[in-house]
Amino acid sequence: MSQKTIDYYLAPQSPWTYLGHARLVAMAKKYGAKITIKPMDLGKIFPLSGGLPLPKRAPQRQAYRLVELARFRDHLKMPLHVQPQYFPVAGDPAARVIVAVREADGQDAAVAFAGKVLAGVWADERNIADVDTLKLMLTECGLPTSRFEESLAESVQALYDADTQTAIDLQVFGSPTFVIDGELFWGQDRLDFVERKLAA
Repeated sequence: MSQKTIDYYLAPQSPWTYLGHARLVAMAKKYGAKITIKPMDLGKIFPLSGGLPLPKRAPQRQAYRLVELARFRDHLKMPLHVQPQYFPVAGDPAARVIVAVREADGQDAAVAFAGKVLAGVWADERNIADVDTLKLMLTECGLPTSRFEESLAESVQALYDADTQTAIDLQVFGSPTFVIDGELFWGQDRLDFVERKLAA
C-alpha cells in the first residue's frame, strides 16, 4: 500500500487548528502517512469564501464560538484559554517562519514548530507576532533563530503566497483543512473522517 499524504492547510493563530494538531500528528504516525504543512493567509481566503474575521462576526456567533471552544477543551482535556491575552494576533510572521523551517529543516520540523506556535497562543498565552517570542520558540524546538531572518526573504513570502493560492484553488475556506487524495476535510472535528480515509 502506498504512503498517503495529508496536505495540512492551517493558520497558526487558529484555535481549532490547535485543538486538532496533536491528534493529526499521532494519526499520521499511526497510519504511516506523510504530512505536508501549508500555512495559508486567511485574510486573502475569507473575502473569497464568505468568511469574516472574528471581530466582524455577529455577536451570537462570537458568543457561541466561546462556548464551543470550552466544550472541546474539556472534551479533549487540553489546556486552552478561550480568550487568551494575545488574540486576535497577526498570523503572518509565524506562518512565514513555519515555511522557512519547512524549507530548511523539513516537514517534520515544521509540523513540530507549528505545534509550538499553536500552543503558544492558546495554552501558554504567548505573542506569536513578537520577534523575540518566535526566536525563543525556535530555540525550544532545537532550531536556529536564524530561521526568523530567513522568513523575511521574498522567496519565503512567495512560497506562503503560493500555498495560499493553492488553498484558494482547492476551495479551502477555513483552518484547519486536511486534503487527502484531493478530498477536503475541514475542521478538527472531522479528524474521525480523516482517520477513516487513512485506514481505507
